Amino acid sequence: MDNLYIKNKYSDFYTQFEKYCSLLVEWNEKINLTAITDHDEVFTKHFVDSLIGEEFIKKNATVIDIGTGAGFPSLPIKIVRDDINLTLNDCLNKRLIFLSEVIKELNINKVRTVHSRAEDLPKNEKYDYALSRAVASLNTLCEYCLPFVKVGGYFIAYKSKDIDEELKNSEKAIEILGGKIEEVKEIEIPDTDILRKLVFIKKIKETPAKYPRGKNLPKTKPLT
Repeated sequence: MDNLYIKNKYSDFYTQFEKYCSLLVEWNEKINLTAITDHDEVFTKHFVDSLIGEEFIKKNATVIDIGTGAGFPSLPIKIVRDDINLTLNDCLNKRLIFLSEVIKELNINKVRTVHSRAEDLPKNEKYDYALSRAVASLNTLCEYCLPFVKVGGYFIAYKSKDIDEELKNSEKAIEILGGKIEEVKEIEIPDTDILRKLVFIKKIKETPAKYPRGKNLPKTKPLT
């Protein structure tokens, strides 16, 4: 079944999304990329969900997706936004091999993959936006992402359900890392009853050079 939201809003790119879906399902038999393999659910819960953040990214922006996994949320955005320059980062090379195949098959330009843990990424490389749809606490995600955002840029975190306590628990970490929560947008994923919350954290000052910390500390001992 065609996904009407993408068919109507991003009709010029529908064939690319179909190919992306096919590759995702095919590669998922070899490596663990997603628990969602049904065609309609891939379109709704991966592609459409990812695309709700597209309108908030300025033209010609530089974007990094840290811990990108199977490419969400940034690669669907890149498919419809040729103007942005995208860096896909993941610590598992097999995921990046999959993404390189998607990039090649879909003939996507201005995108690169970087195999590295977040704490080993070059500290001198800064981006207009960092994106993450990873399943981790916000204070952990902020430590992995905010250090790589330019002052004046944004970390956009895709979160779900009730996040009031998570936001409160992240206030100190965000302050330490040089950020400020600017807005939380609640958006209904089109053609579903699923609510997605986008947390916009503006980078207002430089992050101290010691962040992100190594030895998995952002996860095991998150900033509080």
